[in-house]
Amino acid sequence: MTVSIYARTARFDTGRALAEDEMRGIAPSIFATSAHESRSERFKPIPTIEILRGLMKEGFMPVGARQSVSRTEGKANFTKHLIRLRRLDDGNVYHVGDTVCEILLKNANDGTSAYELLAGLFRVCCLNSLVAQTGTIDAIKVRHSGDVQGKVIEGTYRVLGEAERTLAAPQDWSGVRMGREAREVLAEAAHLVRFGDAGGSATTSIKPEQLLVPRRSEDRAEDLWTVWNVVQENSIKGGLRGVKRDELGRARRSTSRPINGIDQDIKLNKALWLIGERMAALLRR
Repeated sequence: MTVSIYARTARFDTGRALAEDEMRGIAPSIFATSAHESRSERFKPIPTIEILRGLMKEGFMPVGARQSVSRTEGKANFTKHLIRLRRLDDGNVYHVGDTVCEILLKNANDGTSAYELLAGLFRVCCLNSLVAQTGTIDAIKVRHSGDVQGKVIEGTYRVLGEAERTLAAPQDWSGVRMGREAREVLAEAAHLVRFGDAGGSATTSIKPEQLLVPRRSEDRAEDLWTVWNVVQENSIKGGLRGVKRDELGRARRSTSRPINGIDQDIKLNKALWLIGERMAALLRR
């Protein structure tokens, strides 16, 4: 489970950077200056806030933050956290439906994560965030040793370059029409990724076709980009209702849960993005 804040500061009309006091309230582990007691002397903690201040000097501003909730006593101020960074000084004017680049910075000072940089996209107004898996750079990891700040800043520019290349996807996928069978295949693949177990079976009462139901009227289209976003949003946000019978034949209602965990969110988004890329390649043949 995570605590998250994003839309309030990440608006595209009045977007602004999160203040340090705001980040301290949302994700205090960003400010950890020492390692958790479980770490050995070889583990060198580098406060995320120091790295973040270096990135801000380069023009990468924090517009969102979240932190994992640890059940281990004393770990709250060291646990895994994710910061969303965006250039706010690029002079771009955004409109509804536009897609923009972000950098995702993940770290922890309890040994559960190195510094990790990922490319991200954000769809304006839909508040539909995703992590983009690219062909050459999936993520850059920086260990807690050496010139961490320099390596993170260098990696940020590299990942940003990859994120900007993925911006071709919205226009590209928007031109790919999907028939009923193709939409069903996409939903079935996403359903298995979201609800499947280690054995490849999905026993949930939620049906694949439910992932295809738009949550807003403007998403009632049959191009790959729109359909993919509908499937992705339904997979991540949850709230889908299902009914199944127990061994006595009694109806049991259930509702799909939102994906809140940092690692779970990233893993699912990567898998869904890969499905979208493969569908685009197949349908363009």
